[in-house]
Amino acid sequence: MYLTYTVLFLILLIFIWGISFSGRGKIHEDYLSRDIMMSMRGLAAIGVIIHHISQEEVFQTAGELAPFVNAGYMYVSLFFFCSGYGLLKNLDTKPGYLEGFLKKRLPVIVIPFYTSVVFYGIYNLIAGVHLAPLQWFTNIIGITMMNEYAWYPIVLAILYLAFRLIFKGNATRTRKLVYMFIVIIALGVIFCVNGHYLWWAGSEAWTSPMSSELDSKWYMGFKVFWFSGEWWVNSPVAFLLGMIYETNEARITDFFRKGYPAKIIVLAILTIASDVLTNYTRARFDFWSEYYLPGPGIANKMITLVTQYPHIILFTLFIIVFTMKIRTVNPVTRFFGKYSLDFYMMNLMALLIFRPLFLDFPGRITKDPLLGRSLFFVCVFAASILLGMIYHRINEVIRRKLFG
Repeated sequence: MYLTYTVLFLILLIFIWGISFSGRGKIHEDYLSRDIMMSMRGLAAIGVIIHHISQEEVFQTAGELAPFVNAGYMYVSLFFFCSGYGLLKNLDTKPGYLEGFLKKRLPVIVIPFYTSVVFYGIYNLIAGVHLAPLQWFTNIIGITMMNEYAWYPIVLAILYLAFRLIFKGNATRTRKLVYMFIVIIALGVIFCVNGHYLWWAGSEAWTSPMSSELDSKWYMGFKVFWFSGEWWVNSPVAFLLGMIYETNEARITDFFRKGYPAKIIVLAILTIASDVLTNYTRARFDFWSEYYLPGPGIANKMITLVTQYPHIILFTLFIIVFTMKIRTVNPVTRFFGKYSLDFYMMNLMALLIFRPLFLDFPGRITKDPLLGRSLFFVCVFAASILLGMIYHRINEVIRRKLFG
């Protein structure tokens, strides 16, 4: 547990550096400013990187980084909240914001996605990873995943498209938010039907994921196609929360301003209760039910997803309300906030590069398990930053060449 305690201590130091209290009876009036939200994204980006490292089997076997194992969707929910809030804030404060919206917004997402395809394609060639010719083609055009972490820009692009279509109309704000809610629920249904692998593509009904048939067909593999995982669809509900918050920002702020201590305690209790609920349904019904049920377990996934939404909403709301009183802004949080997408997109490559050096037998550098895990953590974290900076620079050059 030494690594876990060290990581938690360093995160605490980062949080303390630049911490600011609003003072008794007051709140930070700028708690949703661009600078604050950028720093919040930075802390979330650090959490996502550690979450991905904690998913490695050796860390789970050793009980290391346990607080981060199932927390990835909570960190990503903060990204989605900031995006949803920011879109409506710009719409409400910038005349003509929707004019040329997709032309300005989509390149920032699409270019990094396809640059990522090139990065991981080159890695696969160098590493000698065997892919079927058809899979190379589908990976390159983007309908299957060359980089399995690239789901986030895909979902964000879908939400941007939905935002443009919904908010260009003349419906009331409430109705538009309802339409966005329907889009997010529809994304959830797609995953619940699709599951983690193409169960419906097998020659036998409800093909088991452990069968030899799946091993022989690349297109039925895990994380190959879009929406083949609950992480695609659970945290985007925070995108809608950000929109609702922006629409009612003054009223929400005034509500928590009065009697803040009691209300933040109640919100914390509700957040914990929702966490207990989602942990229960994940254990009782499970997103992964197709692995042991005689069918795809669509109903199980829907129950688990619907009961996870309240936890995502309450957790995200708690973090936002918490920043009314206590916030932190420093060069580290700003840095990670600025390059959060870049570090996220290159995180998998860092894992792939250092996994055989420190974790895999027989080629790992050290036989000391603790030292191996520690070196792996440091190298992956540092490489995610370095590769992310290179990746960011390449994307900027391409974007400027293509769009000015």
